[in-house]
Amino acid sequence: MSDIQIILDAIEKFLDKEVRPVARDLELADTYPHEIVQKMKELGLFGATIGTEYGGMGLNAETYAQIVERVSAVWMSLSGIFNSHLIMCAAVEKFGSPAMKETYLPRMATGELRGGIALTEPDCGTDLQAIRTRAVLRDGEYIISGTKQWITNSVEGNVLAVLVKTDWNVEPRHKGMSLLLVEKSAGYEARKLKKLGYRGVDTGEVFFDEVCVPESQLVGEAEGRGLQQILSGLALGRINVAARGVGVARAALDASVNYAQVRQTFGQPIGTHQAIQIKLADMATKVEAARLLTGKAAQAYDSGLRCDLEAGMAKLFATEAAMDNSNEALRIHGAYGYSPENVVERYYRDAPLLVVGEGTNELQRIIIARQLLERNPA
Repeated sequence: MSDIQIILDAIEKFLDKEVRPVARDLELADTYPHEIVQKMKELGLFGATIGTEYGGMGLNAETYAQIVERVSAVWMSLSGIFNSHLIMCAAVEKFGSPAMKETYLPRMATGELRGGIALTEPDCGTDLQAIRTRAVLRDGEYIISGTKQWITNSVEGNVLAVLVKTDWNVEPRHKGMSLLLVEKSAGYEARKLKKLGYRGVDTGEVFFDEVCVPESQLVGEAEGRGLQQILSGLALGRINVAARGVGVARAALDASVNYAQVRQTFGQPIGTHQAIQIKLADMATKVEAARLLTGKAAQAYDSGLRCDLEAGMAKLFATEAAMDNSNEALRIHGAYGYSPENVVERYYRDAPLLVVGEGTNELQRIIIARQLLERNPA
C-alpha cells in the first residue's frame, strides 16, 4: 500500500469515527468543533502542504485535493479550517524571509498557530485593489488600521496574513499593497458572523485599531508585492474550493442514489422512474467531470507552471456541479430534503458559498477567457 493511500485511509477512518456522528448537531448549532480540530492537528492536516523541512507533510496539490474532497463530502466546513490556514502558510513558505519561515512554519505545521488570510473588506471583495486597510511604517513598526470581513479562522485562530495598503499614491494600485503576518496577540479583535451555511467554522469581521507589528512581519523583502504573493496562494485555494465542490456534489449524488432505491411511489422505487434516472445520470457525470478537472488543475499547480486557467475551470465547474447536485438532491428527496433532519438540506445551504468564495464564478469565467487569449495568440 502506498504512503498516499495510507494517508487517505486514515482520513476516511477519522471522518467515519470522529466527524460523521456529530457533524449534523454541530453544524445546526453553529458550534466550533474544538475536539475535531484537535484530531486534525494530530493527523497533520494543518501542515499538509508545508514542506517536511518545517515539520509538515509536504503533500502535493493532487493528494491534498483528494483529502479535501473526502472531508467535504462529510462536512464541508472542516475543509475551510485548514484551507485558509494553508493559503497563509503557502505565502510564508514561498515569500517569507528565512527567519520568518523558521519562526512560524514549524508552529503552523503542528496547528499551534492557526489562521488564515485577511483580504476582503466591507466595501471590497473580488476587487482587492480597492482595499482600505492601511499600514504606516513608523520607527520600525507597521501601524495597521482598518476592517476586514468574511475572514475564516479569525475568531478561533491566532494569526492572519493581512493584505494592507502601504502606499496610497502609486500606480498601478497593486504596487501599493503589501502582506503582513499579524498575530492576534498584537491586538486585533474579531467578531463572528452568522451565515446561511458553512457553519461551525468561524467566519469573522476583524478590526485593526492602530495595531502595531514589527517591520520584520512584512512578508517578502520589500513593500508593494502583497497582491502578487496572495494571488499565488489563491491558486491552491481555488483548487481546494474545486475539491470541496467535488465533495459536496458527490455527497449529494450518494444520498440521492440511496434514497432513490428505498423511497417508493406507485408501488415501486422512485429510481425506476425515468425522471429520477435522468437526474442521477446528470449528477454522476458532473461529479466525474469535476473530479477530472480538479485533478488536472492540481497537476498543473504541482508542475510549477502558472495554472490560472486550469484552477479557474476546475473551480467554476466543480462548484456549479455542487450547486446543481444539491438542488437536484433536494428535489429527489422532496419534503424530506427540506428538513434539517436530512443531510441534503445542509448541502443545499453549503453549496452557494463555493460559487462566490475564492473569487466569484463570474470572475473565473473572465480569468479563463483572458488566459485562453493569452495562451493562443492569433
